[in-house]
Amino acid sequence: MRRIGVVEGSLETLLNPKTKEQIENLIRNGMNKELRDRLCCRMTFGTAGLRSAMGAGFCYINDLTVIQSTQGMYKYLERCFSDFKQRGCVVGYDTRGQVTSSCSSQRLAELTAAVLLAKDVPVYLFSRYVPTPFVPYAVQELRAVAGVMITASHNRKEDNGYKVYWENGAQITSPHDKEILKCIEECVEPWHGSWNDNLVNTSPLKRDPLQDICRRYMEDLKKICFYRELNSQTTLKFVHSSFHGVGHDYVQLAFQVFGFKPPIPVPEQKDPDPDFSTVKCPNPEEGESVLELSLRLAEKENARVVLATDPDADRLAVAELQENGNWKVFTGNELAALFGWWMFDCWRKNKSRNADVKNIYMLATTVSSKILKAIALKEGFHFEETLPGFKWIGSRIKNLLENGKEVLFSFEESIGFLCGTSVLDKDGVSAAVVVAEMASYLETVNITLTQQLIKIYEKYGYHLSKTSYFLCYDPPTIKSIFERLRNFDSPKEYPKFCGTFAILHIRDVTTGYDSSQPNKKSVLPVSKNSQMITFTFQNGCVATLRTSGTEPKIKYYAEMCALPEQSDTALLEEELKKLIEALIENFLEPSKNGLIWRSV
Repeated sequence: MRRIGVVEGSLETLLNPKTKEQIENLIRNGMNKELRDRLCCRMTFGTAGLRSAMGAGFCYINDLTVIQSTQGMYKYLERCFSDFKQRGCVVGYDTRGQVTSSCSSQRLAELTAAVLLAKDVPVYLFSRYVPTPFVPYAVQELRAVAGVMITASHNRKEDNGYKVYWENGAQITSPHDKEILKCIEECVEPWHGSWNDNLVNTSPLKRDPLQDICRRYMEDLKKICFYRELNSQTTLKFVHSSFHGVGHDYVQLAFQVFGFKPPIPVPEQKDPDPDFSTVKCPNPEEGESVLELSLRLAEKENARVVLATDPDADRLAVAELQENGNWKVFTGNELAALFGWWMFDCWRKNKSRNADVKNIYMLATTVSSKILKAIALKEGFHFEETLPGFKWIGSRIKNLLENGKEVLFSFEESIGFLCGTSVLDKDGVSAAVVVAEMASYLETVNITLTQQLIKIYEKYGYHLSKTSYFLCYDPPTIKSIFERLRNFDSPKEYPKFCGTFAILHIRDVTTGYDSSQPNKKSVLPVSKNSQMITFTFQNGCVATLRTSGTEPKIKYYAEMCALPEQSDTALLEEELKKLIEALIENFLEPSKNGLIWRSV
């Protein structure tokens, strides 16, 4: 234990009595392996920050690791910004918490603020929980150099996270993450004053941006509202679940801004509950099984559309009642088709005379549906792909805006959507109210969301996709699966077939290889920290295998991108199903590699 260092190894630094007690119990009971696991490795910056279980130890989220992370961030920001102490930092939090470690998001946010306040940095600390998008929005609006959001979004209840935004309002990308980590390791001993969370009540440098940011955000929402009068007259009813998180109050306000009557809240899920007591997992992306309460309430209230924001309200699930009495829960890719059509249609109807369609952009991550690409090709605007993760989308949007371009819509398939560019991160609050407006407009022409989706596919080509994952808790196994694909039949040779399906192109962003490019180099940035290979097949299918940045998963994304004249959906679905089976059997080999099928 001594090699951890005097400070890291000593219990004096663990001023949280609950986490201190956890470590003392392990010592008392001689649980050396668990002690070693908890104290001999440190969390690394993953998807724009840290994410782990709450509890004692340097690989967990707790008071000490949050203080150390903030000290490292302070050192790095001080180096990057000469005006850091004038511009300050934004800090927000969700409603997560854990009694056994006394690690609530609010406490961790206050400790984050205390570290900065102790170094005379102005801190904009929200006085109550907020949706994650409020932090990047506030960073831009208040011209702060950075922002921190304490949240684990839709992850399991034991987890929490430390999400970092740069001055541009987008999540941090490399090399900022690696540089912050270096700075953390250089100053692990808590500074004098870092534990003083009382500073959030006494420091004149602490400001509460809640009212101002909420007002500005709601005002900016009007930019993507096109049918306010129609909204105020609609007979449609909407049910909203905030999934035990932060979304309720903010979605209610957004509906008010758009002229709607308030959506009907799911009473059992309306108020924050860090135990997520009514759902197996707090992730609305898991579909009908976790939307049960919302769907039953909608049936009782005669509401046709259900909207569910995840616990930190940056993502959105949507379900619609069908004529046969069943519910359709839209996938992220299906919702993106609707959003893409809607945002372009509204732009076209409202554009100024000299507006140029060639100035318009839509963005998606590379593992998401290519439907926006098909719409862009037909309508004349630009479509771009980024690496997975909204940090890449946010940075690219900022770059496009600085070059005088207009971005109407961006998305990632895991129900992350951004309409407009007021926030440079996914935003479930604005997405929820845009879906409501879209459904209300379509109701006036007797079309449902599902019917409109079919119209989009008929015009631009069916894009049928399936996404799922396997769990794998053994990193060497994951590595060997991907290395086998890079050396398939012989060294440095990728596969030419997957079962009977011929492969046209392969892109491997882990190594920077892309067979479709003249120089065989990927246009997307190389991302060595994660595994990701994309296969383009001769039959029009595109499939990607990748590892998750935050969970022990191998994900697969497969999509049949058909031409408009290919309208036999049963045939297309069968072809996609067979390809996925071949992909799993030939490339992932779950039984041989001990992979666990996804289950809710």
